[in-house]
Amino acid sequence: MTLTLFDQFSSPQLLGIPLILISMLFPTLLLPSPNNRWITNRTSTLQLWAIKLTTKQLMLPLNKPGHKWTLILLSLMVMLLMTNLLGLLPYTFTPTTQLSMNMALAFPLWLGTILIGLRNQPSISLGHILPEGTPTPLIPALILIETISLAIRPLALGVRLTANLTAGHLLIQLISTATMALLYIAPAISIIVSSILLLLTILELAVAMIQAYVFVLLLSLYLQENI
Repeated sequence: MTLTLFDQFSSPQLLGIPLILISMLFPTLLLPSPNNRWITNRTSTLQLWAIKLTTKQLMLPLNKPGHKWTLILLSLMVMLLMTNLLGLLPYTFTPTTQLSMNMALAFPLWLGTILIGLRNQPSISLGHILPEGTPTPLIPALILIETISLAIRPLALGVRLTANLTAGHLLIQLISTATMALLYIAPAISIIVSSILLLLTILELAVAMIQAYVFVLLLSLYLQENI
C-alpha cells in the first residue's frame, strides 16, 4: 500500500472503531491527581502558577459577568495545549489537525457568545451589524458584509488551528524524509538538514502553545463584545 504525506492525518482505527476520542481524552492522564503532597509538589506549583497567569491574561479584558466562562475557556486551552504537544511525538495522532473537531469546538462556543449578547443586550449586539451614521444606500450591502464577517468567525477559528498544525507536521515529515534520504548520499548535508529539523521542531513546540492560546483568546474577545 502506497502511503502519502497526508496519511498521518487520518484517524487511527481499531476493529473499525475510530480512536480519536481516546486521543482527545489521553491528555487528561498527564494531569496530576490530588494527594497529600498537593501543596508541596513542585510540578503542581508550577502548573498552578501557569494556570493563574493564563487566567489573568484571558479574563483581564472581560467584566465580572464574563468571568463565569473562566473554567470553560481555561479547560479548553489546557486540552488544546496538551493535544497539540502530544501530537508532536513520533507515531502519535493529533486530533486538532482535523477541521471537523476544531469546528465542533469553535462553533458552539461562538454561538454561545452570540446568544448571550442577544439575550442580555440585543440592541447593542445588533448594532454591530449596522454602525450608526451609515448612509442609507449602503445599509443593505453593509448589513450583508457584517453578517458574513460575523458568521465566518468560527470557520476562521477552526481553519487557523488546523492549517498551522497541519503545515508544521508536513514540514517536519518532509525535512525528516530528506534527512534520511541524504544520510548515505551526502552525510554532511544530512547533518545540516537535521539541524534545521531540530530548529523546526522547537518552532512547532512554540506554535502548538501559541495556537492553543490564540484560539481561546479570540473566543474571549468575541465574548467581550457580547457582555
